Amino acid sequence: RNDAVVISGRKLARQIRQEARHEVEQWVAAGNKRPHLSVVLVGENPASHSYVLNKTKAAADVGISSETILRPASITEEELLDLISKLNNDTNVDGLLVQLPLPEHIDERKICNAVTPDKDVDGFHVINVGRMCLDQYSMLPATPWGVWEIIKRTGIPTLGKNVVVAGRSKNVGMPIAMLLHTDGRHERPGGDATVTISHRYTPKEQLKQHTIRADIVVAAAGIPNLITADMIKEGAAVIDVGITRVQDPVTAKSRLVGDVDFEGVKKKASYITPVPGGVGPMTVAMLMKNTIIAAKKLLKPKELEALTA
Repeated sequence: RNDAVVISGRKLARQIRQEARHEVEQWVAAGNKRPHLSVVLVGENPASHSYVLNKTKAAADVGISSETILRPASITEEELLDLISKLNNDTNVDGLLVQLPLPEHIDERKICNAVTPDKDVDGFHVINVGRMCLDQYSMLPATPWGVWEIIKRTGIPTLGKNVVVAGRSKNVGMPIAMLLHTDGRHERPGGDATVTISHRYTPKEQLKQHTIRADIVVAAAGIPNLITADMIKEGAAVIDVGITRVQDPVTAKSRLVGDVDFEGVKKKASYITPVPGGVGPMTVAMLMKNTIIAAKKLLKPKELEALTA
């Protein structure tokens, strides 16, 4: 049999960014203000700086204006809340995101909930999380939405299929499971799949019993080589959301690896996403879509205002 089709997240993301670019051009041509994204970046985490650069580059590419607001790791929670409040009230700012992780002395949940829900392009505000869990329109978190788009645009069926999501983080694993198992007829359509969520307390042997029956495996645990060929059903689709920096034993250079043993699994799967070049670019592309949604105020802000009043 042939190896799996390697799904190029870069190619798909390019397509989505092109759609976004077209949408921005039409919006601006109709006499509206160009969408604007503000990114708050706290501290010196090199990975965070690299991600934010990817986001602002993509924004420029689709015609969204953006700014990165840098603050030292020593910033107090109160100062950060003040900054967010200022950006919430700035009518030029359509989308607002605070890059995670934040320094330990700052409560991430408190910060996520400080961002106005209709500017919350990360989809991390408790109202957006709640609406997502109720299958209502909401700002969807970019990585889970990116995974959804990979599956849908590749034509991988989900209805009635078995899915395993390895990882239960509130920003990635949980929302992916939520999108995939929910009702396709609801306001925000879901995938109608049968979803199993595994996590750090799932014994490896048990995980295998689940994955071996799965039509789709989404690996979002942040554990290199968690998913190996022996765990995968012939012809399954494997989506790798993990990113871990490892030191190459030979070259001593650091490189990115996912949660999936790519070379082994691609001999058995029907579809597989690589790391890098799989889910990562999709996350950034969906963030652009969210910024446009925020700029167009498509999420009936009246409903959200009623809840925040």
